[in-house]
Amino acid sequence: MKYYVYILKSKLKNWYYVGISSDINSRFKAHNGKKVKSTKSYAPFDLLLTEEFKDRMSARRREKYYKTGFGKKVKDLKIKP
Repeated sequence: MKYYVYILKSKLKNWYYVGISSDINSRFKAHNGKKVKSTKSYAPFDLLLTEEFKDRMSARRREKYYKTGFGKKVKDLKIKP
């Protein structure tokens, strides 16, 4: 099963969210529909980046990396307009 790491940016605030999912479309709709507790106060979102992985463990590693100090810098470079 494929997994995806995705980065969302709030349209209302300067706030980003990094997550993983095996169904990126339904997960994105859940975030924008305020059905995800951790993001509902920041909705709606733009989907800035998706990366595909062959398994959950690889996707989880990348998600955790983007949440580290150096990983945040790499993330910022990837999503910079």
